[in-house]
Amino acid sequence: MKKLRIVFLGTPAIACGFLGRLAGAGHDIVGVISQPDRPVGRGLKLCCSPVNVLASKLCLNAFKPASRAELHAVIEELKPDLAVVVAYGRLIPEATLALAGVGFLNVHFSLLPKYRGAAPVQWALINGEKTTGITLFWLDKGMDTGPVFLRREEPVLETDDAASLFSRLSAAGADLLEEGVRRIAAGEIVREPQAGVPSLAPKLTSADSVLDFSLPAAALQGRVRGLACGPRARFDLASRDRKVMVQVLAAALPLGPVRDAPAGAVLSVEPGGGFVVKCGVGGLLVKTVKPEGKKEMPGADFLNGLRLGPGDTLR
Repeated sequence: MKKLRIVFLGTPAIACGFLGRLAGAGHDIVGVISQPDRPVGRGLKLCCSPVNVLASKLCLNAFKPASRAELHAVIEELKPDLAVVVAYGRLIPEATLALAGVGFLNVHFSLLPKYRGAAPVQWALINGEKTTGITLFWLDKGMDTGPVFLRREEPVLETDDAASLFSRLSAAGADLLEEGVRRIAAGEIVREPQAGVPSLAPKLTSADSVLDFSLPAAALQGRVRGLACGPRARFDLASRDRKVMVQVLAAALPLGPVRDAPAGAVLSVEPGGGFVVKCGVGGLLVKTVKPEGKKEMPGADFLNGLRLGPGDTLR
């Protein structure tokens, strides 16, 4: 079995488990590429990406190319047999893709062609999917359009939010990547065109986080689950002379029937717990919130602080 020269491209923390798995399996990782350092915090101090930090701990050659030309030059110099990409965060030009012997293998957190884009896990939860998965596919010039090598399904549990689903998919993806690299080293390379109806999973914006209580409660619960990572689900509440942004950190569908009322009306309050708000269809049990400028708290405590209760409307 041939020992492959591998270049790893990744930037955020979620990619670290994949790099660690490849390194722990004894593969020849000739270079690790991540995005350049970025300013963080009030002091705007430049900080390395999590993948770059891990590469240093593993004593691997680390690179942070600032341009497409630099990226091309680095990979051309490293002469990899295989490039593995996990959340690198930048499109790789077609000319650069040609530099790896067998190609660039990308780990994507959905069953392609569903949920092409930057936020597949979040949109799968927002849309109420019951099944998702991991796809290993070969990069081409399109956005997540290349041929498939391997894929694995993963059920979406009713208790899942973005954090828990990311965790399980990462573990499954690391297993699948290790299997894939082993197959490539043995010459078992597959390139199957993507089949099915494509859908998109664009990067989430602040507009995607707004909870509209005129929508069905199930749709709002999916949004709260999907936005457990990134911009949190929220609603705006008029308070005295200004609007207060309230993040919803945990929510559920209440047990039993929900009485009729205008959308946004508070139906009931659980002392020390949450409160039920009427939605377009059904009701949403808002368990935990974080008002703007304050700590997270039970939903009931938030309402008590504003002297709101059943019959009042959130608007």
